[in-house]
Amino acid sequence: MVENSVQRRLAAILAADVVGYSRLMGVDEDGTLTVVRNLRAEVIETRIAEHQGRLFKSMGDGFLAEFPSVVKAVACAVALQKDMAARNAELPEDRAIQLRIGVNLGDVIAEDGDVFGEGVNVAARIEGLAPAGGIAVTGMVHDNVGSRLDLSFEDMGEQQLKNIAQPVRVYRLGAPSGTSVRPTAVERIKPSIAVLPFTNMSGDPGQQYISDGITEDIITELARFHGLSVVARHASFHFANKGKSPIEVARELGVAYVVEGSLRKLGGRIRITAQLVDARTGNHIWADRYDRDAQDIFAIQDLVVAAIVTMLEGRMHAAEAAKARAKPTTNWSAYDCLLQGRDLCDHQRDAEAVPLLERAIAVDPHFALAHAWLAIALTMSNVILLDDDQMAKAESASKQALELDTNDATSHWARALYYLWTGDHDRSRFHFDRALTLNPADIQIKGDYANWQRASGRPADALATIDAAIGLGPFVPDWFAAVRGLTLFDLGRYADAVEALESVPVQRSSGLLYLAAARAQLGDLTGAREVIAEVKLVKPDLSLRNVIQVLHYARPEAQQHLIDALRKAGLPEQYVRPLRAS
Repeated sequence: MVENSVQRRLAAILAADVVGYSRLMGVDEDGTLTVVRNLRAEVIETRIAEHQGRLFKSMGDGFLAEFPSVVKAVACAVALQKDMAARNAELPEDRAIQLRIGVNLGDVIAEDGDVFGEGVNVAARIEGLAPAGGIAVTGMVHDNVGSRLDLSFEDMGEQQLKNIAQPVRVYRLGAPSGTSVRPTAVERIKPSIAVLPFTNMSGDPGQQYISDGITEDIITELARFHGLSVVARHASFHFANKGKSPIEVARELGVAYVVEGSLRKLGGRIRITAQLVDARTGNHIWADRYDRDAQDIFAIQDLVVAAIVTMLEGRMHAAEAAKARAKPTTNWSAYDCLLQGRDLCDHQRDAEAVPLLERAIAVDPHFALAHAWLAIALTMSNVILLDDDQMAKAESASKQALELDTNDATSHWARALYYLWTGDHDRSRFHFDRALTLNPADIQIKGDYANWQRASGRPADALATIDAAIGLGPFVPDWFAAVRGLTLFDLGRYADAVEALESVPVQRSSGLLYLAAARAQLGDLTGAREVIAEVKLVKPDLSLRNVIQVLHYARPEAQQHLIDALRKAGLPEQYVRPLRAS
């Protein structure tokens, strides 16, 4: 018996066809076949192999290939179009061979060497939207490429594709005229860098949050420079206290450079050492030590960022690095409170973070980042029983953060989350887009953006986004599994939803409700009711009426899907206050 090998996976798919193939065949059938055959052997197959892709289907007038990453797929598409332009420059216009190319990131099914499924179908459909000699990509590809390649994109809006249920956002790559790809766009891959957690040399484990917070801020500042590709915080922090050398870490993360350092805080003084290592040679490119008052922490961070950028991007000047930041605060006490509050939020202890962040604002009312994180903490600690007073504070804090610094990614993220959980999907999308433009390396923003896609009626896109975010590195936030579980429930994949949600170490109430709903849909009513009982230990007055008030699905049928499942799981229609004993 022969075993049939079927595998479902996320893949970047490139679809291409020859423009005007029928006309060319009509003019010169033998000549056209020869040219296309040579083109495939000399250019197409070579370029696909160079970018670690695999040609899995070849037709007379087109081909399909899969790649391990969207960056490689798009870089290959650009290289192909550059090659085609060079070849066509030597041919008469009526004999030129031009390609249209479409690139999509989506779920595919692989069987016996072939690849099919909606991920392939979408790539083939959007290829027809590309101009001759041009490239079209889906919103998923656009969002995941971010600033990793030096490319320009033109938003073509949402497109209704044949035999695809949901509209797909499409972007056109290239010059504004859309007739050709810019020559400067070809594969200018950026220097890649990881910032390892700075070692706490203070002798007090309770001050670890300071070292972690400063490391995180350096990562954020480096990510502002679109000339660098910066590894996300959670991937870097996985290597804390692992005893691995910078070269070993770089190999696992796939980067060329590593920043490492240490911090010692004694009283009001702070000493930071930092060094930049070329992981390919092991050589130290730059190292320095800073011994300052704690109040000067941001000046030190600016010097570290400026030095790294100057070393890796010769065209950037230290003055530009200094201008990249609007100074968040000059008060160490406010910054210390922010670091503690942000650390609690990172561990889903949002309610505990609120007083610390309020204290930071009391010390420095102009501290935009503290306002932003206060808004995030207030919003995320109230996602099921939305307390009107608390959400009003979240709205005010997120608004104040943007008024203080309109170019801060965290401030836009905070505003996007507030609108997400209060049902204004359009405004939420605007601020998510802005946040990701300002800091495309922030993996947490991408995770919450997937939640926006889910709530706005695009669960398939949401699943692709969260899977792509998880695929950016082996070490991602625990709550990504919760977003994935919620999305899988919306897609009706209940067993997969249960598996994802049960893997989350610390559950918010929202995750537990979806876990109960998924179990109920699978017929495990006992397990569903156990989870409901667990939620009601924290929120004893929770009812379906509460859930309906705070659910803001763009599609009513998606909301009803969850409500019906929660009803089946035993969540009461409304809270009935128990009678007091007389």
